Amino acid sequence: MVNDTIGDFITRIRNAYIRGKKEIILPSSGILTGIAKILKDEKYIESFKNDEDEKKRKELKVVLKYKKNKPAVTEIKRISKPGVRIYSGFRDIPEVLNGLGIVILTTPKGIMTGKDAVKEKVGGELLCSLW
Repeated sequence: MVNDTIGDFITRIRNAYIRGKKEIILPSSGILTGIAKILKDEKYIESFKNDEDEKKRKELKVVLKYKKNKPAVTEIKRISKPGVRIYSGFRDIPEVLNGLGIVILTTPKGIMTGKDAVKEKVGGELLCSLW
């Protein structure tokens, strides 16, 4: 049993890129599906799909993206952890690599990137950053 599903998701993506895997399969949840949707919209992964395995457990299949045999994600980091939550107002959302990367946060309006949160003028919990 995993206590930090977001941290597990981030670690599995990082490890899969290091190993050169094409796809990863992990237990599905609403927040992980939201993060995967943002990664797809920002073109960090090829695609994702919610499925059920033979025991009727929900799982999330993520197809990773490579550009000229190099991972689309150079670095991915967990910001807020279960023991130390980090929140930010929309004016204080950090910029990643001067705008080259993204920060993903959960807000009252759903899971979104830092740029979208600033446009919507809503803050929230900083989940992860990547470039």
